[in-house]
Amino acid sequence: MRDDVADLGDLVGVEPSLSEMAYRLAREIDGGGDDGKLLPQLNRELRQTLAQLLAARAPEEDDDDLGDLAAPE
Repeated sequence: MRDDVADLGDLVGVEPSLSEMAYRLAREIDGGGDDGKLLPQLNRELRQTLAQLLAARAPEEDDDDLGDLAAPE
């Protein structure tokens, strides 16, 4: 997972906090505390955290395909 986060390059905004949260969750999952009772919850939280981190990097979609029609050529 650390390699995946490193591949994102420089982290900005809340990305450093999200990456640290993901690392912490992964450590908790690896530790297997509470006899695995929290494992499903930790996995969900880790997936959500990683999804937020990746969503911040997703390119914004331009839904306005005709927006530049009024611009002179």
